[in-house]
Amino acid sequence: MIVTLDQLPDAVRAEYPYASRFVSVNGMRMHHVDEGPRDAPPVVLLHGNPTWGYLWRDTMRPLLEAGFRVVVPDQIGFGLSEKPSLHGTHTLANHTANVVALLDALDLRGVVLGLHDWGGPTGLGAAVSRPDRIAAIAVMSTWAWTASPAEFHQRVLPWRTLHAPLLGPYLMGRRAAMPGRGMYLSVVDRARFADGAQHVYEAILSDPADRDLTWTWPRSIPIGLPSDIETEHFRWLEAEVRALHRPSTVIWGREDDVFEPGVFAAHWHEIWPHAEGTHLVTGRHFLQEDSGAEIGALLVDFADRAVRSAGGS
Repeated sequence: MIVTLDQLPDAVRAEYPYASRFVSVNGMRMHHVDEGPRDAPPVVLLHGNPTWGYLWRDTMRPLLEAGFRVVVPDQIGFGLSEKPSLHGTHTLANHTANVVALLDALDLRGVVLGLHDWGGPTGLGAAVSRPDRIAAIAVMSTWAWTASPAEFHQRVLPWRTLHAPLLGPYLMGRRAAMPGRGMYLSVVDRARFADGAQHVYEAILSDPADRDLTWTWPRSIPIGLPSDIETEHFRWLEAEVRALHRPSTVIWGREDDVFEPGVFAAHWHEIWPHAEGTHLVTGRHFLQEDSGAEIGALLVDFADRAVRSAGGS
């Protein structure tokens, strides 16, 4: 069982050569990396389902080379963080509280948030809870509203089938459909992904007992069913995010067929008319796997103007 980054294979360590750090958030052990000068503007990169901090490995390099402090947590339930199996711990309110606890524990201020997938709802919830800590926000293939986030999530196959009471936990929990086939289908360069990164995501979630969140989080997406469990939270979040005025930018994979850029990136500009972009890069849903370094360069440019030029610390 992999507990710290030092236990990763040498080839993976070469791509993600950072020290493991841990902080207690709401009684649970959260793993994170924290690199760069402590007095530099912090960039916090938040992943979603079923990934972990490794997703941001190529994005981190340009930010570190530009002199930023880069903090990349593994959300509780993923990566090297604690993976509780009690479903009550996996509400969006609780995961948001975990991100808030991280910001507080590290006393991060002037933060630039980079948010992907479920990093969006959790990170944005933290932003509206601690607005004094947040300087700017970049969103990527994510959402913060109650309407079904994609036509993809209305299809019987695969999405609503995965929501079935027994079949969903079996396919995503027992059979590891998300870190396996799900991620493979959601990158552009599938051959490179299969030869390189895919085994890393599968290895981190090799124990079926650790995969609860891979099928719990999808069930938190409102899709207009009586079984929806987070509709009220998303209503609250959308209203709060609309009122959150921070420099922002929208970065999207042009081939994303889960959160189509023409619909969902465009909706971010309706929510935040001041947002920059949309900056389209090569990528499906997991755009960092195809264009991580390009995303990093976009974040450097954005953060330089939004934080450094504005006198952020």
